[in-house]
Amino acid sequence: MRARLTSSVILAALLLASFPAAAFDEADREAARAVIARQVDALGRDDAATAYAQAAPGIRDLFPTPEVFIGMVRTNYRPVYRHRSFVFGAAQDGGATSLSQSVAIQDTYGVDWTAEYSLERQPDGQWRIAGCRLTKSPGVNL
Repeated sequence: MRARLTSSVILAALLLASFPAAAFDEADREAARAVIARQVDALGRDDAATAYAQAAPGIRDLFPTPEVFIGMVRTNYRPVYRHRSFVFGAAQDGGATSLSQSVAIQDTYGVDWTAEYSLERQPDGQWRIAGCRLTKSPGVNL
């Protein structure tokens, strides 16, 4: 009897593990957008520590201090660092612990950009930014 019960528990666990992870709900997406908004707000104030705190551990490994991180953003992500507008678009699930968030940005010169943020849910449940791919919007000739 005990062997049958144990095998039933193992079978149930295997069946549950074979189902895809549940899609993130709107609360997850809002929490991820809030992390991006905190970072962008901090960048606007040149608050390197707060901006850096929104980055995932892999990003913090690449840029070991808040000052190094904000310097990289100033140089490589100028439209994120300083902009006229910053509007969230669609979010897409990227797996069991990740999602991507699209953002339409207009820089200080009026040039339109798209930022694709990659976010990872950390073991503590918090979302952190794992990357950002910045591209000029179609039709921009600069």
